[in-house]
Amino acid sequence: MPGSACFPVKRLRMEEEMKYIDTLREGMRISEVYLCKSKQIALTKSGKEYGNLVLQDKTGTIDSKIWDLNSPGIGTFETMDYVRVDADVTVFQGSNQLNIKRIRKVDEGEYVEADYLPVSSKDIGKMYQELIQYVKSIKNPYLSRLASGLFIENEEFAKAFQFHSAAKSVHHGFVGGLLEHTLGVVKMCDYFAGYYKELNRDLLLTAAMFHDIGKLKELSRFPENDYTDDGQLLGHIIIGTQLLTEKISLIPGFPPKLALELKHCILAHHGELEYGSPKKPAILEALALNFADNTDAKMETMIEALRGAADNQVWAGYNRHLETNIRKTTEN
Repeated sequence: MPGSACFPVKRLRMEEEMKYIDTLREGMRISEVYLCKSKQIALTKSGKEYGNLVLQDKTGTIDSKIWDLNSPGIGTFETMDYVRVDADVTVFQGSNQLNIKRIRKVDEGEYVEADYLPVSSKDIGKMYQELIQYVKSIKNPYLSRLASGLFIENEEFAKAFQFHSAAKSVHHGFVGGLLEHTLGVVKMCDYFAGYYKELNRDLLLTAAMFHDIGKLKELSRFPENDYTDDGQLLGHIIIGTQLLTEKISLIPGFPPKLALELKHCILAHHGELEYGSPKKPAILEALALNFADNTDAKMETMIEALRGAADNQVWAGYNRHLETNIRKTTEN
């Protein structure tokens, strides 16, 4: 019976709190259920096979190793399965890691799915309402209609936009991440527009709102949150520009030069050709958008990396995305 299958899980949760990934500390021995985000068979320097996994819950992910694949405690499972692991928590290069002794796929009813979706620490509903206020502040009638048509009038888009992540893993890779990142970029662009009077605020804010909408098709929904075929072959910049072009075509009389400038901002928002931008910023608004996007992404990348570092580590080690060793700020 469905009801009876769920009851033991609820009782277990009351008797023993789930050990979320962000609470794990070196030296702990755990027996817990996690979502297997990725699974690979790799080779040690001596040529021995081992399992290289990434496990996830709503607080984040953790690298995990199965050093003895032939152990009788190692069951059969695949990527995106929910698995119960018995493991020791260790530290490798400043980050927590699981040394798995036993692992098995669990059945439906042995887990609560909401425990495994990483979610923004900020209130998603409040963030979206804040974004809507910026949409309503746009004075240009064409840009206002463009932004309102998508963010206010299109309920399906609004729902998807609030749920989606902004990345697979680098920054804002959680439910509400796309919204949180977009709002952060919009806020910085609004500040730029107030300080640098030469900027066209309406153009800049609209570009900020639309700059990452291509990620709705670049990345699949949770719990997968992985690159789609469109994402692999085109990328979110091209996808977003195509979507923007489609929406502009539905607005009669939309000024061609304004459309061109807006699309240029999207195409150039990564700033450099080697970072995936088809064009480098050629107008002031595109440059401002690039700075805002890069700032929010880099800040969140470092915040997440430091948050994932072991408590007893001042230096968190080398971060390949930031291309430097990073450390926690000294506490007074």
